Parts: sequence; C-alpha cells; structure tokens
Amino acid sequence: MTKADLVNHIYEKVGLSKKEASDMVEVLFETIKESLSQGGSIKLSGFGTFSVRNKGSRRGRNPKTGVEIEIEPRRVVTFKPSVQFKTQVESGGDS
Repeated sequence: MTKADLVNHIYEKVGLSKKEASDMVEVLFETIKESLSQGGSIKLSGFGTFSVRNKGSRRGRNPKTGVEIEIEPRRVVTFKPSVQFKTQVESGGDS
C-alpha cells in the first residue's frame, strides 16, 4: 500500500475530500517523524509502538571483499507490534 492508496482509503471510508485526506495523512506522518527525531516514541493502541534506539559502534565485514570495517554508532527506528496486531497478521486478517 502506498501513501496515495492510504489517502484514497480514507477518502472512501471517512468521506473527507481527497485534499483533506491527503493533508491528514501528511500531518500524521510529520508528527510521527518529529517525535521520533526528538528521541520520543509513538504508541498506537491496538497497533504497536515506534521508538528510537541507539546502536553502538561495532566491527563489521564488507561481504564483497571480506575487509573488516568499523560501523559507526547510529540511531535506528524500531517497531514493536501489539498483541492484537500480531494476532490479526498471523490469522491472515480475519479478525
């Protein structure tokens, strides 16, 4: 599903105009990005939690050449699905 598909789905289900649906999706994504970039987390009940985790530096290996390299420390976004979300995915969406 693309962002445009999401906008169309909201347009059809909620009855907002396509412009309003598009604006709503954009504001939602911007809010999530801002919160995560500031180190916060986003908990969506019944869906899951997005959070930021700091990964330390580590030794790695270039798979093509076999040369060892130092991988720099970085921040990564993680997602932990809720139990309801996992159950629905495992059952093929029949919930």
